[in-house]
Amino acid sequence: MPATTRLLDDNIVSQVKEVFADLKDPVKVIFFGNEGQCQYCDDTRQLLEEVTAISDKLSLDVYDLSANADMAEQYHVDKAPGIVIAADNGGEIADYGVRYAGIPSGHEFSSLITDLVRVSQRDSGLSDATREFLATLTEPVNMMVFVTPTCPYCPRAVILAHQMAIESPMVEAEMVEAMEFPKLSDQYGVSGVPHTTINYGKGTVVGAVPEAHMLQELKNALGR
Repeated sequence: MPATTRLLDDNIVSQVKEVFADLKDPVKVIFFGNEGQCQYCDDTRQLLEEVTAISDKLSLDVYDLSANADMAEQYHVDKAPGIVIAADNGGEIADYGVRYAGIPSGHEFSSLITDLVRVSQRDSGLSDATREFLATLTEPVNMMVFVTPTCPYCPRAVILAHQMAIESPMVEAEMVEAMEFPKLSDQYGVSGVPHTTINYGKGTVVGAVPEAHMLQELKNALGR
C-alpha cells in the first residue's frame, strides 16, 4: 500500500501511541462490513487496521454482515460498517456491549481511542453512584447515540454511553453516525446531535450531558 493512501499520518500515529501507553490487557476489535453495499466500509476497515497496528495489545477480526450472519447475530450487529470493541482474555472474547455503526472519523476518532483504552483497562471509570445503580439492572438497556463527525460535543455522549456498557453486562451502547443511517435518524426524530435514545425511544437525551443527568434519564426511562 503506498504511503500516500494511509488514513493516519505520522503525527496522529505518534499521538495515539502515547495514549496507548495506558493500554493494559488485550482488546479484540471486531469489524463487520457488507460487500458492495456499504459506502464507508473500506475506509472503516482501513482505519481499524491502522489503529490496531499501533499496539500489540490490539487485534482485529474482520467479518461480513451477510456472509457471517451468525457472528453478526451473536454480537447484535445489524448495520455496516459495524464495530465491536471487546476484551480478549487469552483468546476468550468478553463482549462489553460497546458498538459503533458508521465510521468513527472526525471527532469520533477520539471516542474510538478512548474506548480502546477503557476496555483494555477493564474499568468504566464511572462514579460510585452510577456503578451502584447499574449493578441493580435486571433488564437489558439499549442506548443509541446519534452523532456526526463534525460535532465536537458528540464524543462526550458516546464515551459516557460506552462507559455504562463497559460497567454493566445489561447495557449495550452504540454510536450511530446519523448521516450514514438517515432512516434510523428519522425514526428517532434526530434533529441535533448528540442525540441519545434509551430503549428504542423510552428515553431521549439531546446534548452532551453530565453523568448524573444521564443516570437520571436512564432511571426515568426504566420507570425507576
